[in-house]
Parts: sequence; C-alpha cells; structure tokens
Amino acid sequence: MTKTAVSEQITHRWYTRPVFFVADVNRALRFYIDMLGFEKSWHEGDGAGGVCQVHRAGCEIILCEDAKRTDKARLFVALNVDGLAAFRREIVERSVPTEKSWWGYEVIKIVDPDGNELLFPVAESSRH
Repeated sequence: MTKTAVSEQITHRWYTRPVFFVADVNRALRFYIDMLGFEKSWHEGDGAGGVCQVHRAGCEIILCEDAKRTDKARLFVALNVDGLAAFRREIVERSVPTEKSWWGYEVIKIVDPDGNELLFPVAESSRH
C-alpha cells in the first residue's frame, strides 16, 4: 500500500449504514423501536416490504428480511459518558437483556432477535 492512499484528501464523504439480515422484518422493527428507542425512517413497499431503516441519534441501521441470509453482524456504538448512562437507564427500564463482553475492552452487548450484536463500550469512569 502506498502512502498516497493514507494521505488522500477527503473530497467526498461516504455515507454508510450497516445492513442487518433478519428473519422477520416486523419483529426486528418492534425490537429496535420498542426496546432500543429507534425510530423508523422508511419501509419499502409502503410498510409491507422486507427492507426498512431505523435511526437513533445519527445511528442508522438497515434491516433486511432474507431467509437465505443467516449471517450475523456486529455494530460498535460509541457514546459519551452521559449518553451511555442515559442509555443504560433506558435499557434497564425496558428490561432489555444485556451481557458484559470483551472487544479489546469491556463492552455491553445487546443481541437482537436474529443474533446481530450491538456493542457499547463501558465508560472510562465505570471501568475497574
């Protein structure tokens, strides 16, 4: 790899969103909206299709119903200390199952109904 690629000037921003494959898009929507506080951005087929997008505070995820795709995805979500504290209170109030995990450092892991993972780093002030 050349240094040119590393020092390339950014002239165009890439807009990216992960795609989580799910068995039932409506079940996935209920999880992301009711349990994690996301909002639905769009849903193809006037809400009857198998692809939609949810968003929360700049985090966007495309949910795609595809019975042939059983692979899992992982999304790392970094929050500031106050944002993480507020989110932790929300998931406790909503009884969202979580587990402690390790991904280079301690994280909170939330697994959606299809096995896709969302990782939230534990704040510096909370680490032991």
